[in-house]
Amino acid sequence: MSNNAMVSRVENERVLVLERVFDAPRDLVFKMFKEPEHLKRWWGPRGWELPVCNVDFRPGGVWHYCMKCVDQNQGQFYGMESWGKGVYKEIVEPETIIYTDYFSDAEGNTNETMPSTEITMKFIDLGGKTKLVNRAEYVSAEALKTVMDMGMLQGITETWDRLEERLNEVK
Repeated sequence: MSNNAMVSRVENERVLVLERVFDAPRDLVFKMFKEPEHLKRWWGPRGWELPVCNVDFRPGGVWHYCMKCVDQNQGQFYGMESWGKGVYKEIVEPETIIYTDYFSDAEGNTNETMPSTEITMKFIDLGGKTKLVNRAEYVSAEALKTVMDMGMLQGITETWDRLEERLNEVK
C-alpha cells in the first residue's frame, strides 16, 4: 500500500470531497474508470467482486454493475449483492468524468429509497503521477450521513487501495 493516503473533507454539510495521488500517468488512471475489464479488477471494497459490469462510456450512457461479497470472513455480508447504476453526464478525456450515481436493482431500476449522488471526478496531471479529486454531492446532509453510516468511506478507501494495486500491475 502507498503512503498516498486519501484525504477526505465535507463541504456545505452535503458534499464529500475525496483526494488521492496515484503513482501512474493520468491517461492510465482515467482508463481504469472507463473500461469494464479494468473496473472488474478493482472496483469495490476488499472481498467484493464485480460479476456484472456493463459500461456505455459516453454522455447519456449508463454504467450498470453488481458488487458481490465473496469473502466468507465478512460474515453476514458474504453472498450479498449490491447493485449500482451510474448515468454519465459529461466526459472530457482524460480530465473529467461527471455522472449521477444510484443504487439500483439487477434490471437497472433506480432504488428511490436510497440517496443518489452527483459525482464529479477530476484527473489532475502531476507529471507522471495523477491527483484524483472525487466530489460527491448529496441532496442533503441526511443523505450524506446515510451513506457514511453504511461504511462508504471505508469502502471507497479500500476501493482506491485496490485501484492503486491494479495500476501497479499494468503500468
